Formats: sequence, structure tokens, C-alpha cells
Amino acid sequence: MITKEQVLNAQNEWGAGVVKIGSLKEQRNDCESFTSDFLDNLYAFDTGSVIFKPTKCAVEQFRPTKSEALSYFIAGDDRACEEDKGFAIQPWTKVRFENAGFIFEEKRAIAMGNYFFTDLDGNEAKVEYTFGYQLKDGKLKIDLHHSSFPYNP
Repeated sequence: MITKEQVLNAQNEWGAGVVKIGSLKEQRNDCESFTSDFLDNLYAFDTGSVIFKPTKCAVEQFRPTKSEALSYFIAGDDRACEEDKGFAIQPWTKVRFENAGFIFEEKRAIAMGNYFFTDLDGNEAKVEYTFGYQLKDGKLKIDLHHSSFPYNP
């Protein structure tokens, strides 16, 4: 059975990775290499389907491939999706999760809640998220990633 501790560790690793990507913004080759490894280590692109709906997408809302996820996180001249600006190269100084709930199964887990991204000026952006995890070779891999801004009438 997947545990809450495993999910919390995966969330911390994801948040630290997003911060690291932004810190590498000016070293493009290192940034691309780290982000590719980040996606390989934390997402299930290599083992099956990934359902990925990032926050800041309007034209190409869904990103089922690693190249489209890479484009979302770091953009660049060779980005897969023209609308991408490089979400993770903001840069962010901190990412924290506030989980509203979990579902745990033997080889799957789902977490939902809010996560908060802190920019260089200390401002926090609140985003709603749902992450689905699968257990592969003892490691959690994200196979469902949905995030969106809270409703703002």
C-alpha cells in the first residue's frame, strides 16, 4: 500500500525540482538537462500514459508527451507548444503543498489540494492541483497532473 509519507516525499521532490529548474534559467543547457531528468524521474512518460493539464495553457490544454511537458516547464526556441513561456523558469523560490485529501491504493495514490508558488519578491501564487501517482519499481511516478487557478468571478 502506498503511504501518505511516500506522497509527501514525492510532492517535496517535485517542488524542489521546480525551484531548481528556475535557478538554472541562465544556464540553458543545464536547465534542459535537469528538466529532462526531472520529467524522467517524477513522471511516468517512460512507462505508460500521462494525463497532464498544466495551469497556464489555453490553446494546447493537454500535454500527453514528455516533449510537450518539457515545453511547458522551460519553453525555449524549440518548444513543442507555441504558447509556452516556461512556467518553471519564472523563477520560483519555494513551492508548498496544502493537501485537501488523498486516496491510497496498493499501487496508486491520488492527492488533491492547493499548491503555492513563491516568486522572487515573496508573492505567492495559489494553484489548485490533482496529482495521480503510480508505484513503479518502488518509486512514485506522476501519471495524472491537473492544475488550474482558483475560480475568480
